Amino acid sequence: MTISDRVRVRNVEILSDRHYRLNEVEFDYRRGNGEWQTQKREVFDRGHAATLLPYNLANRTVVLARQFRLPAYLAGHDDLMIEAAAGMLDDETPEKRILAEAEEEIGYRLHDVRKVFEAFMSPGSVTERLYFFVAEYEVAMRIGNGGGLAEEGEDIEVLELSIDTALAMIADGRIVDAKTIMLLQYAALNIFK
Repeated sequence: MTISDRVRVRNVEILSDRHYRLNEVEFDYRRGNGEWQTQKREVFDRGHAATLLPYNLANRTVVLARQFRLPAYLAGHDDLMIEAAAGMLDDETPEKRILAEAEEEIGYRLHDVRKVFEAFMSPGSVTERLYFFVAEYEVAMRIGNGGGLAEEGEDIEVLELSIDTALAMIADGRIVDAKTIMLLQYAALNIFK
């Protein structure tokens, strides 16, 4: 039996369809004991995204971005977020999208990005699948200041940090973004061994 054999969608009601879509989904789910149970869940559909950690092995550095995030602020985080570059796919392949985001957000023209994994960041309520990449960078690959797109409300500061400093920033609470923590821990285990 597959999961498709255990789920029957009864109704999908659109609650909001502005920048992203919020649906209320009523469905029947066949429990492990074989009984069917009707449930309702709100599902936030924001599309899929990609994220990237540029690293310089020789210098033991990584490039991150610092920016304001309203949802984090509203949840009590009274600081700018330190994050890996990321962006919504917008009908593009993850590889092409993340290369464009690297130029827009951190000012680097990278090549040879390598997908390391993909993950659902909040599968209980959000449909987003996030594609995780790493890429080696050199100073000569810097083509601009980054900073993001002002028309999208981005105001990004580019940070070049040692891997040890970035890992310490997880431990002391300065880095609290899940995708960034995952990429930094991947780098610690697989790149900067």
